[in-house]
Amino acid sequence: MATNEDNGRDSQYVVVARRYRPQDFSQLIGQGQVSQALANAITTNRVGHAYLFTGARGVGKTSTARIFAKALNCVNGPTTAPCGECDICQGIAAGGDVDVIEIDGASNRGIDEIRQLRSNVNVRPSRARFKIYIIDEVHMLTTQAFNALLKTLEEPPEHVKFIFCTTEADKIPITVLSRCQRFDFAPIETRSIVERLQQICASERVEADLEALQIIARRAAGSMRDSQSLLEQLLSFGGERITVADVHALLGTAHAARLATVADCIARGDAAAALREVETAVTAGVDLGALTEQLLGYFRDCMAALVGCPADLMLHVSASDYSAAQALGDQLGLETLLAMAQILDQTLTRLRQSTHVRTLVEVALVRLCKLDDLDALPGLVAELRGQGTGDREQGTGTRDQGP
Repeated sequence: MATNEDNGRDSQYVVVARRYRPQDFSQLIGQGQVSQALANAITTNRVGHAYLFTGARGVGKTSTARIFAKALNCVNGPTTAPCGECDICQGIAAGGDVDVIEIDGASNRGIDEIRQLRSNVNVRPSRARFKIYIIDEVHMLTTQAFNALLKTLEEPPEHVKFIFCTTEADKIPITVLSRCQRFDFAPIETRSIVERLQQICASERVEADLEALQIIARRAAGSMRDSQSLLEQLLSFGGERITVADVHALLGTAHAARLATVADCIARGDAAAALREVETAVTAGVDLGALTEQLLGYFRDCMAALVGCPADLMLHVSASDYSAAQALGDQLGLETLLAMAQILDQTLTRLRQSTHVRTLVEVALVRLCKLDDLDALPGLVAELRGQGTGDREQGTGTRDQGP
C-alpha cells in the first residue's frame, strides 16, 4: 500500500493521521460511492469545474480532494490511478504544489482574498494540466466573498477546477450550491475503522487488543482522523501492546463490566448501590461526564435490541454483550428506556454549564433508579378511561329513567 509510512522513522516526526493519509482512490476507506463517481468522471471525460465535498470531520473530504487533484494533474493523467511518484503527485500529497492551491476558508474568508483569487484564475498553471483550488471550510466565507466568487465559479477558465470542502453545507448560499457537483461523505463504519487501525498497528510494530481498537473506533463516531488521533496518544505511551485498560485510562471511560453494573443498579432501582458505583468509578479515575455518555449509549443499545435490531447495529455495546443488553431492555421496557435517555441527555447538557458535575450525575442516577414502570401507564390510563366511560353511561341511564 503506497503510503508515507516510513516517514515516522525520520528525525522529524509526522503524526499518524498524516503518515497514513490515503494516497489514491483504492485507499480511500468508507467512501466507495464518491471514489466510483469521481473515477467514472475521469474515465468518461465528464470532469466538472466545481465540486462540493460535505460531511462530518475526519471522513476524508480533504484527502479525496488531494487524490482527485493528483488524478487530474498526474503526468500519466488524467487517470484514476495517479502514480504517486512524479513531482506533481508528491507535491500535491505534501500540500505544496504550485498549481494546487489549498486555502483555509476560516482565515481567508473576506472579499479581498476572493478578489485576489479571481485575479489569479486567469493565469495558466505553471507545469500541470489544471490549476486547482481546494477551499477547506468554505462555509466560513462571508456573504460578500461568496457573491464575488459567483461569476468565476459559474464560468471559470477551462484550466481551473474548484473543490470546496465543508462540514456545514447548510451555511453555503444556494447560488453557490447550484453551481457545484455535491458529494456527501458518510461516517465511516466502525468495522472499517478497526481494520485500518489494525494495519497501522502492524506497521508501527505494536500489538493491540481487538476490543481496545473497537472502543477507539466507537469513540471516534465515524471519524477516521479522530480514531487515528486517539491511537496516536496510545502509541505515545511507548508500550509494545495496547490494552483495553490503556484505552479506558486515556479516555476516562468505564470498562464494560462497571457500566453493566451501574445499569443493573438502575434496573433494580437500587439508588444507594448506584451512588457507591459512582464513588468507585471516581476513585478509579473515570470521568463522570464520559460515564454519563456511556450510559446514554448503553441504554440506546438496550432500546435497539428491545425493538429487534441485530447485534451488528449496536453502536456502544460489543457483540459479546448483546444478550445482556437485550435482557436489560426487556426488563426495563421501551417507555422507561426512552425516559432514561431523555434524563441522561438533559444531564449531559447541564454538565457543560455547571461545575457540580458529580452532584448532577448522582441526581440523574437517583432519578433513573426511582422511575416507575412507565410501560404500565398506558394500561392504567386505558383502565381509568374505561371506568370514566362506565360512570358516564351509568349516570346517563339514571337520567333517562327520570320523568
